[in-house]
Amino acid sequence: METPARHRDDGPIRSTLVAIGLAAFGILASQFTVLPAVLLDPAVVTSPMEASITSRALLLTLNFVGFALAGGIYLAATDRGWSYVDLRTPTKRGWGYILAGVVGSFVFYVLVSLLVQLLSLPTADNSVSGFIGDDQTMVLVMIAIVFLFNAPAEEFLFRNIVQKRLYDAFSRLQAVVIASAIFALIHILSYAVSQSLLATVVPVVIVFGGSIIFGLLYAKTDNLFVPIAAHAAFNAIQFGILYIALEYEIETAEPSTSLLVDLLAAVPL
Repeated sequence: METPARHRDDGPIRSTLVAIGLAAFGILASQFTVLPAVLLDPAVVTSPMEASITSRALLLTLNFVGFALAGGIYLAATDRGWSYVDLRTPTKRGWGYILAGVVGSFVFYVLVSLLVQLLSLPTADNSVSGFIGDDQTMVLVMIAIVFLFNAPAEEFLFRNIVQKRLYDAFSRLQAVVIASAIFALIHILSYAVSQSLLATVVPVVIVFGGSIIFGLLYAKTDNLFVPIAAHAAFNAIQFGILYIALEYEIETAEPSTSLLVDLLAAVPL
């Protein structure tokens, strides 16, 4: 779908502020959409691992629903409508981009993670890990959540809404970088539990790099399905590796094997 004509008042500053506002609105919306899960089981917030799998899954699902809701409200409020959403079945070229995105994401993530290990940089755990722990069933539930809610909601808001909105004032490459920076910065909330600033910054930078890859997929294809599929497949494979690690207790295996699993199974949602 073609990008709407550039508006005269859509300068770089205004477009960037709108993009930041959309991300903030997404976070705010998610705080409201998770309320049913919190009201049904308050422990899901205070002591997640003491809550049921149903409660944990519901909270994470509703969190991503908030992102989608924010995007939908924006489309309605600006009269863009659902025709603004670039979602269609991929061509053969599109499937090639999806495969390239998944492979590229793994190569990037493993190389950066090895660098982090080499430099002994501290890294904070994603808050999502607090909902999973060593629960293999929850790991499998997360795979479903990734495909049905996580990847579709995040890519819809940050690629089809935020990134595409930035096209009005920036080149596509610039829009990818700015949207990815915004996407990475909101993840500070997921890592801010760490007492070390560096431990928070390191995973956020990694998220930024991964977001660049997904942003480029969307910019190259103008098809939201492509970054959604690549994002979902990448995270799902990571959860699959985590499941195998828990099933076969790879963490207690020889250090080299355990390290490889740590690098591949860490999920920056």
